[in-house]
Amino acid sequence: MTKRVVTLAHYYTQPEIQQMADKVGDSLELSLYAKEAQADIIVFAGVRFMAETAKILNPEATVILPDAGSTCSLVTQTDVAELTQWRKRYPDHVHVSYINSSAEHKAVSDWIVTSRNVDDIIAHLYAEGKQVIFSPDRNMGGYLNDLYGYDMPLWSAVCEVHDKFNEAALAEAFEAVPGEKYLIAHPESPLPVLKKADYVGSTSGMLNWVKAYQGDAKAVIFVATEDGILYNMGLARPDLDLRQAPIYAGCQCNSCPYMKMNTIEAVKRAQQGEGLVIDYLSPEQMDAARVPIERMLEFSKRYYA
Repeated sequence: MTKRVVTLAHYYTQPEIQQMADKVGDSLELSLYAKEAQADIIVFAGVRFMAETAKILNPEATVILPDAGSTCSLVTQTDVAELTQWRKRYPDHVHVSYINSSAEHKAVSDWIVTSRNVDDIIAHLYAEGKQVIFSPDRNMGGYLNDLYGYDMPLWSAVCEVHDKFNEAALAEAFEAVPGEKYLIAHPESPLPVLKKADYVGSTSGMLNWVKAYQGDAKAVIFVATEDGILYNMGLARPDLDLRQAPIYAGCQCNSCPYMKMNTIEAVKRAQQGEGLVIDYLSPEQMDAARVPIERMLEFSKRYYA
């Protein structure tokens, strides 16, 4: 019997990789797509935690990451043993973890959130009288604390790509643009940048903001996230002046080195069964990690129905 192979590509991969994919999206969209497609083999052109999430949600499928080195600083900066001890300091708190985390990290979490639903889920928990600790992204957690007046203890890891955006470089770039300008930003960016943004949201949220934009056609729209999404934004709105927000001295060159490990050759090899097969997670690990993910999915069904 012919096996169904589905190739997934994250928005942050190179355009030629996205063109090879059956589906392009953010990490959760892609994992859910694979589940609905009932794939036998999933080639995940992204980073390791995304492939792990796909495996957790699709345990019967073979999931292949094209390059074993495709990791994430939010994962590498988090020692799960230390995280577990940190969690024990807050026994009465709910542990909410961002989906950009390892399977082991998810397994010691109560809820998983994405950048699209983190506001609603944490607001829901506080409305129920719960106390929350948040990991691993301190920028995202700090933004939520500042915006809503929460007092969540935060784990201290950052996305090395988004953390490079800075207020001074942004101010310099804004000053160089004489007309109307906007900033849209991913919540993994530092708080001073997020406070200047006209819109803060997920990768998909920013893309949708650009698609719906009806302002001055001559305005400059700065985008504070990984540069791969500029390709999708440009396809959707070729009429707009879209620029990646600068990281220093006007440099608009902020790429995720791990996403860029997904080369054409690596993806082609993965489609032939080569690459990192996500076969190292035990059934117990996957079951434990699936609980907070499913909790998020069930909430989303009820909340957004």
